[in-house]
Amino acid sequence: MKSGTTDELLSRVPLFSGLSKKDLRQVSRLTTRLTVPAGRELVRQGGLGREFFIVLEGAVNVVIDGEVIAECGSGDFFGEIALLEGQPRNATVVATDDVVIDVIGRAEFSTLLADRPEIDKKIRAAMAQRLAEDAKAQDRAD
Repeated sequence: MKSGTTDELLSRVPLFSGLSKKDLRQVSRLTTRLTVPAGRELVRQGGLGREFFIVLEGAVNVVIDGEVIAECGSGDFFGEIALLEGQPRNATVVATDDVVIDVIGRAEFSTLLADRPEIDKKIRAAMAQRLAEDAKAQDRAD
């Protein structure tokens, strides 16, 4: 993903597909843009979930109990499970490249979901799928 304005970058994220430019501007006001170096841990398994993350450039590994279970790249998101379920982080996420991410805090995340039911639906569907995949991975590990 090539750099651009926040609205342009968010428009390329499948989660926000179908939003108007005005709506994308509203979403972008909720975000904080960060550049994170390769090797940096973004969240730790078991930690308190306070943010939702959208990967705009680069890639991260999702690690559960020391095992890489997924890679997230441009357009992917993570952090929703801890926020929606009110439970500790279920995975550690580490930048494998220098990454550009947008971060949305808990209060802003709640506002986004309340104002945009179509985004809420997409995030909850992704969460259900991830929880099912995590359960299968745990079953294989046991």
